[in-house]
Amino acid sequence: MEPLTSQPIDPVAVATAERQTLSPMSERRMRRLLDVLCDGTRLKIVRALRDNQLAASDLARILGRSRSATSQHLRVLREADVVQPSRKGNIVRYKLASDINAEILKDIGRAFDRLDRGSAA
Repeated sequence: MEPLTSQPIDPVAVATAERQTLSPMSERRMRRLLDVLCDGTRLKIVRALRDNQLAASDLARILGRSRSATSQHLRVLREADVVQPSRKGNIVRYKLASDINAEILKDIGRAFDRLDRGSAA
């Protein structure tokens, strides 16, 4: 392996890249978010909640899964601060969390939309 040079070839690009490197805490949070999303059912839930608030039973219907299985996926998403429940009477509806995770998820959703349309650019 070649030793590191004392001076970067492109100091401006290196400085910019260093500023964009995640802090250890942000890196852990990002890794957790991406781990949670490495499941097809949870990705479908996130996409379904992108523009809607839905009850677990409605999500189960959309997914073609049992209410119990859907609730387990919602629990994982809740624990990762991806979704937030809101109760009105006996009905609990879920929505995407309103923090940075939601912004990341919307960006990911837009990328998947482009893939669905056959355009990766």
